[in-house]
Amino acid sequence: MSSPASRNLAASLDVARIRQDFPILDLKVNSKPLTFLDNAASSQMPKQVMDRWLKYQTTQHANIHRAVHYLSETATAEYEAARRRLQKFINAREEREVIFTSGTTESINLVAHGWGRKFLKQGDEIILTTLEHHSNIVPWQMVAEEAGAKIRVVPIFDNGELDFVAYEKLFNPRTKVTCFTHVSNALGTINPVREMVATARKHGVVTLVDGAQAAPHLPVDVQAIDCDFYAFSGHKLCGPTGIGILYGKAALLEAIQPFKGGGDMILSVTFEKTTYAPIPAKFEAGTPPIAAAITLGAAVDYLTGVGMDRIAAHETDLLGYATETVGVLPGVRIIGTAEKKAAVLSFVVDGVHPHDVGTLLNEDGVAIRTGHHCAQPVMQRFKVPATSRASFAFYNTLAEVDALVASIRRVQKVFG
Repeated sequence: MSSPASRNLAASLDVARIRQDFPILDLKVNSKPLTFLDNAASSQMPKQVMDRWLKYQTTQHANIHRAVHYLSETATAEYEAARRRLQKFINAREEREVIFTSGTTESINLVAHGWGRKFLKQGDEIILTTLEHHSNIVPWQMVAEEAGAKIRVVPIFDNGELDFVAYEKLFNPRTKVTCFTHVSNALGTINPVREMVATARKHGVVTLVDGAQAAPHLPVDVQAIDCDFYAFSGHKLCGPTGIGILYGKAALLEAIQPFKGGGDMILSVTFEKTTYAPIPAKFEAGTPPIAAAITLGAAVDYLTGVGMDRIAAHETDLLGYATETVGVLPGVRIIGTAEKKAAVLSFVVDGVHPHDVGTLLNEDGVAIRTGHHCAQPVMQRFKVPATSRASFAFYNTLAEVDALVASIRRVQKVFG
């Protein structure tokens, strides 16, 4: 198939060369070439990033911040250098505003339990949106129940876009924090985060942005967004699992209590009193994920080398082509048709459960995600139990979109 999208795609990135950096893409599944379209769950890792992990493990490994021997000092320097790489990647004002966590989920929990437990009181209100991942719902339910606070929810339109007018109307003197996704993991909707933060700022309300699905696909500038907190994970942006980032404005991080206690996050400890270390150490209790943090630094270097603007353009073209080719299939309905979307295409096939769709696609080597995507309120909004979700990365191709379409056609043929 040929389209304007395919012509733009061909001009934007040398995908064939980029794919050479990803050995796993040569894998065969059921004797078919792997078509990996589950990038919203976890992206693949290039050789350059794997090599950085191996270099650390074979020449630099030691615990950090605790010794004066060569390996410890080397590991400490590399760990802190990775923090500076992440600071630059999201344009944080200061490196101490970058906290290493285990992932987006821990980052959100750190804010919910660290900030929320300290500042939320009886009758306060928290604004969430219908688009949220469970990781940005459940922690706030926990602290709301404990504090006696109330959660208010922003509705979405039939195309999956946020009802911004309804969002603005939810603010009142009781509103203390608003938490929203930058990009919906279930629909791909890109929220107007700058405008949402600006609205909250007018009311003196704290903001947290879930950037798990944005950081791998779009240039992120936390100073331009002006959010108070921003969270994302390493394994969705060509890095390892078990590592994530919480960005927070320094003044807020200094004001909130740590989520975890232990070694290396203290200045002094007696049985009467503990004095916490300055940020970022205050929030990095115990031995941190040293190897993962250093490897994540290499991952953002790799992505920066490709170019986040070019990645976004390539994936926009891919998504456009997929929307066009899947959308014309009779009996297939796309869920989430917002004007501004990132690289997610969720769909349902009439008369076929998404799990059956995923199983048959796997027989063709096509890897997608099926289920509620940890976003059950979204499924409830569209009155479906689950969807099939194809999600793209910059190493995906038009031919892989064609493989997806051909496999969906086979599903329909099998199910009559």
